[in-house]
Amino acid sequence: MSNEIQKVDSPFAAVATANTAQPDALAVIAAGASSSEVQVAQAKAQAEAFASIMAAKNWPRNEAKAADKLLNACMRPKLAEQAVYVYARGGQDIQGPSIRLAEAAARAWGNLKYGFKVTASDKLHSEVLCYAYDMESNIPVERSFVVSHVRHTKNGDKLLTDPRDIYEKVANEAMRRVRACILECIPGDVIESAVEQCDATLKATADVSEATVKKLVTAFAELGVTKSQIEARIQRRLDSIQPAQVIFLRKVFASIRDGMGKAEDWFDANIVEAKAEKNVTPEKQQGGKPEDTSIAAAARKRKAAQEESAAPAASIEEVL
Repeated sequence: MSNEIQKVDSPFAAVATANTAQPDALAVIAAGASSSEVQVAQAKAQAEAFASIMAAKNWPRNEAKAADKLLNACMRPKLAEQAVYVYARGGQDIQGPSIRLAEAAARAWGNLKYGFKVTASDKLHSEVLCYAYDMESNIPVERSFVVSHVRHTKNGDKLLTDPRDIYEKVANEAMRRVRACILECIPGDVIESAVEQCDATLKATADVSEATVKKLVTAFAELGVTKSQIEARIQRRLDSIQPAQVIFLRKVFASIRDGMGKAEDWFDANIVEAKAEKNVTPEKQQGGKPEDTSIAAAARKRKAAQEESAAPAASIEEVL
């Protein structure tokens, strides 16, 4: 198999479109502020928005070049590894562009603002506004929702009081809505071409060396998935894994890490439990309780450790 990366054809290969838009300022109201503070905030926000809109009008995007720029970005292996997530639903594998690909698309497309804001907050909830604004076409896309300051655990619900814990939960849920807003602003065929380019990049750069497979096993171990479960999923030993299966496992890892799915959706927990019955440990001979090595137990340990340390999850670049 050739290691040369094949570039996907741009949907704008022979078309160059010039876009024009009428300027329109965005009004921003500071909730709970005095009238003078509201007026200052409005004036500042309107001035910034108007300046951005005028810049977009004076330097409109070239859609053909923007699409090519995105495809070139998708030829980078590190981006391609994070660009697509996959999850199981109804017995089928469903995949789609991740927030990382959406961010790359927004940068390449240009003249696009996106993000989220906490519009109101108390001890129990935060009201969040997610948005993406195409300043050329003057089309704002927004999603508003409420985040409860509660973490659901096996031992019951836990109220979050640490500002860092609250921010991390808000940001995690908000970025999923930001992704949806960005994708609504960019033509679907551009995103589809980017996903195809990411798949082509992964196929050309997939590494099945012993070191890579070892890193893969270590990464999944942090999620409570054992080597035996991985081998059962791909229906072969890891020393004979194929490039396409490495690509699939990376997408599964990204999906579990980002909260799009659970380890139980992909890997059979009974495999570990069955092997545990065969291995009689000294504790079991003495009537002690054997250690629970199931996916669910590992997930509980991992969540408990996160609650204690509030450490951010490892990035896919670090583990893969």
